[in-house]
Amino acid sequence: MVVSKRLVLWDIDQTLVDLRGAGRAWYAHALSEVLGVTLTGMPPFFGRTERAITAEVLAAHGIQPDEELVRRVWAALVAASEASLPTLAGRGLALPGAADALSGLAAHGDVVQSLVTGNLREIAWHKLSAFELHAHLDFDLGGYGSLSAHRPDLVAHAVGQAAARHGEPESVIVVGDTPHDVEAALAHEAVAVAVATGRFSAEELRGAGAHIVLPDLADTAAVLAAVLNGH
Repeated sequence: MVVSKRLVLWDIDQTLVDLRGAGRAWYAHALSEVLGVTLTGMPPFFGRTERAITAEVLAAHGIQPDEELVRRVWAALVAASEASLPTLAGRGLALPGAADALSGLAAHGDVVQSLVTGNLREIAWHKLSAFELHAHLDFDLGGYGSLSAHRPDLVAHAVGQAAARHGEPESVIVVGDTPHDVEAALAHEAVAVAVATGRFSAEELRGAGAHIVLPDLADTAAVLAAVLNGH
C-alpha cells in the first residue's frame, strides 16, 4: 500500500472557479420545479454546505426541510446544473493559476488531491469539468455538502476516505477562501491555506487562523511551497 504523504483538499467556489450567480439560479429552478414556489431570497453561500443552505432556503419560504424534500430539491439542483453544463464556461471563469496549481501538485508523487466543498458531488463535477479542472482530483475521496451542515465533518470524511484508500496521510492541507474553510481545517489540525479570491480579505482570513494566506493562485511556485512545505 502506498502511503500518501500529503492530502490536499480543495474548496471550489471562489477558490478554483468563479460562478457567482449560478447557485441562486439553480435554487430558483429547484423551488419552482419541486414546490411551485418562487424564490424570494437566498442565505449567504460563502463557505457553507448544501445541507445547511437548502434547509435555510426551505425554512425561509415557510417549508419544513425534511430529508425527503431536501433530497428532491437536491435532485432538481443537480438537473439544473447538468442542463447548464454546456454554457458554464461562458458564464464564469477558472481563477488564475488554478489549472497550474492542480497540475503542479499532481507532478509530486506523494500528493493526493481531492475536495472539501459545500457543493453536492455532481455539481462539483459539473463546475470543475466545465473548466477542465477535474483531471487531477480524486472525486471519490471528497467531502461534499450533502454530508453535513457542519463543514469540519466534510474534512473528517475526506481524511477517512483517503486513509482507507492510501493509508493515513502524513499531513492534510485544506485550501479555501473563507473563514469556514479555515475553521474546518483547524478543527482537524490540518494546514489551512487561504486564498483571498472571494469575499474575505487576507486580514480576515489571517484573523480566522489561516496558517498561510495567498492573494490568489496565480503564483504557482508560492502555491506549491505553501502546500508542500506546510506551516
